[in-house]
This record gives sequence, structure tokens and C-alpha cells, in this order.
Amino acid sequence: MGADGGKRAPAGASGDITGGPAPAVRRLWLRQLLALIVKEFEEIVRDPSSYLVAGVLPLSFLLLFGYGITLDAGILKVAVLDESGGSRSLSLAADFAHSPWFETFHVGDMETAGRQMRDSAVQGVLVFRGDFDQELAAGRTGALQVIVDGTEPNTAQYIRNYSQGLISDWQRTALPGGKAHPAPMGLETRYWYNPTAKSERFLVPGAITVIMTLIGTLLTSLVFAREWERGTMEAMIATPVTRLQLLLGKLIPYFCMGMFSMALCAAAAVTLFEVPFRGSLGALLLLSTVFMLSALGQGLLISVCLRGQLVAAEAGLFSGFLPALMLSGFVFDINSMPEALQVLTRLLPARYFNTCLRTIFLTGDVWSIFWPSLLFMGLLAAILLGLVYKNLTKKLDTRT
Repeated sequence: MGADGGKRAPAGASGDITGGPAPAVRRLWLRQLLALIVKEFEEIVRDPSSYLVAGVLPLSFLLLFGYGITLDAGILKVAVLDESGGSRSLSLAADFAHSPWFETFHVGDMETAGRQMRDSAVQGVLVFRGDFDQELAAGRTGALQVIVDGTEPNTAQYIRNYSQGLISDWQRTALPGGKAHPAPMGLETRYWYNPTAKSERFLVPGAITVIMTLIGTLLTSLVFAREWERGTMEAMIATPVTRLQLLLGKLIPYFCMGMFSMALCAAAAVTLFEVPFRGSLGALLLLSTVFMLSALGQGLLISVCLRGQLVAAEAGLFSGFLPALMLSGFVFDINSMPEALQVLTRLLPARYFNTCLRTIFLTGDVWSIFWPSLLFMGLLAAILLGLVYKNLTKKLDTRT
């Protein structure tokens, strides 16, 4: 009791003359926050699964997505059925055999060719009709057929396009008068930003989007659920720390882990997969920071609302990983999706982060693309973290 008969105020609790908090109170608040952050980092260090999620999981997924998923055709296996046996059919068949796209296998009859395609030994059949050479010698069109396996539409399209190109080149060089009547125009195709047309150069940045979504939601979806299951949440509620301190104490350590994983993935993309990086590190840091806040906010909201680790982990996977994999444009083109799904993708931060990552790696800093994405991801992060703060009540029974 003080001399005036009232209760003595704690040291440093009085405000300054401007009405704001005293420096001692601010220092106490920061010390409490630092203690929570240190405690969370110690739990992360002691938990082996943290190393698995932050280090091993990103690299494993990146290697799996980078080497396991490809949209390149590779070497296409084609059976050749030459019923003509003339010099021109042998010349064209030799061009197919020597091309960098095809591996050819000669067969004696159509039944054998059909069996090989049915058994997936080949993906197409090149058939020269018996009168192929005679028709060409007479100045008429030779009967040539390319049969492709329709169960793999992408591969069938590759065989069709490559075959057309080879046949056109062969006609210009091997047939009489082929050079005397050039085509009225020449088509020259160039690939900007990805001159080698390698699919991993745009698949790997998309894979980073999926990985960071998974890590961001999975890391934090278990944070408060784990505290409730271990019985340590009651002790934290009994402490004088505020809701904001609890939120920041959980958010900051996992944000650092997420950014470490992002740096690891970016370094692996450039070194292991030789993806060019044409943007700036500052832009990458800004984009990753805003996206990671939205992903962590989603995970924390799940963790606050669900008190079981298993249920929270499942919710994190289904709400984060699957939409990022299917609807972010990582593999499937958004413009080819139904209209309803296209509208749904506009609500996913992974869609915007995927576009920004591909742009910053392959094109450079295009701020006309970055700013709208940053605005949406930042707004979503603010909403999610605000909902976390609202639902993070210091009560044992959240229904009261």
C-alpha cells in the first residue's frame, strides 16, 4: 500500500506526459515477445520434424517435381511399315531414323505394328503404301499415313507436328522440283524468355509455389493445436502476455523458417535445374515475404480454430496444397479451365505467386504484374492474420 492508502502501481507502469506507454513498459513488452520467440525457436530446434519440413521436404519435392514432371516429348518411338520398298520411301524413313525426335523400328506387317502400339512399345506408326514410289515418280501424291496413339494426346500432337516438319523438309530436298517452287512464305519460330523450350524452366518456379504453400500452411497449422494437445496452452493463457505477443511469438519463427526454405528452393532452382534468374533479389524477397505471410496466416487460422493436430494437418493439406497444385497454373493452364474454376483461382494467392515467380525467373522485374499480385496477397494476409488475432482468445473455453 502506498502512503496515500491506494495500491502501489508497478514500477514503470505509469505513462509519460503524452499519455503513451512508458519506455520501461515497451521494453518489458519486447522482452516478453523475445522470450516467446526464443521459446518457439528452442521447440523448433528440439523437434526433428522441423528440419524435415523446412529443409528435407522442400528439396525432396523440388527434385520430384523438377525431374519427375516434364512436358517435353523426349524420344518418340515410331514403328515403320514400308510396303513400297522403293528408294524414296527408304530415304524418308532414314530421315525419321536420323532425326533427334524419333527412334524407329521396322515392322513387316500392320498386325505387328498394331500389337506394338497396343503394348505401348511404340507411340506411332509410319505407313508407306505399296504404290508410294510409283505415285511420286508419276508426279502424283504418294500415299503416306501417320498413325498415333490417341490415349496420350500430348504425345500424339508431338508426333504429328514433328512428322509434318520432317516430311515438308524431305519434299523440298528429295523430290524433283522441290526447290524450284518454294513456299510463298517462311515461318520461323522463336521462344522468348525460354529459348531452349525446356519445360522445367517454367515448371520449377511453379513447383516452388506449391512447396511454399505446403510449408507455410503445414508449419503453422499445427502450432496452437500442438500446444492444446500437450497441455501447455493453459500455461501460456495464465501468463500476462497479450494476444498480439502470442501471435507474433508464433508467427516470426515460422516466417524465418519459411523464408529459409524459399532461399533453399531458389538456390536449387538456379544451380540444380539451371533455371535463369533475370529479376532482382529485392523483388523476390518482397514477393516471398508477402506470400509467406498469407500462407502462414492461413495455417495459423486453421490452428486456432482446430485443436487437434491430425485434423489441423489434414485441413492444411486440403486447403493449401491441393488448390496450389491443381488451380495455381503450375501444371494446368488456367485459361483452359471452366469459367467457375477460373473465378475460383482469383481467390488463391498461389496463382498470383506462381505468375510472379515465373516472371521474375524467366523475364525479370515486371512491376505491372507484381503490384496487383502484391496488393491482393497483402490484403489477404491482413485479413487472415486479423481473423487469427480475433479468434486467439485467452480462454480455456472458446465458446464463452
